[in-house]
Amino acid sequence: MNDDQKESIQAAAALLKALAHPLRLCIVRNLCRKGSCNVSYMQGCLAVPQSTLSQQLGILRAAGVLRGTRNGIEVSYEVIDEKTRRLLEVLFPEDRL
Repeated sequence: MNDDQKESIQAAAALLKALAHPLRLCIVRNLCRKGSCNVSYMQGCLAVPQSTLSQQLGILRAAGVLRGTRNGIEVSYEVIDEKTRRLLEVLFPEDRL
């Protein structure tokens, strides 16, 4: 295995690790469906404490899956990684993302 292959495999494993939590997978799935939304909206839908949601969003941002855009005091999130979108299309074909 050459260095490029190793790097590609490590990147894929990191993406899968970032998505391999039910709450994070739910966040990303809902964002793919909706396009973007703010933390307050997500918190209401997911019924989790804000601290838990923020922690999970941080993991997804660090993995390059999401981008947060500040608008005043609110931050709106959207999925920016195309591999993630394609993966969710395979996992949830009924969503027609």
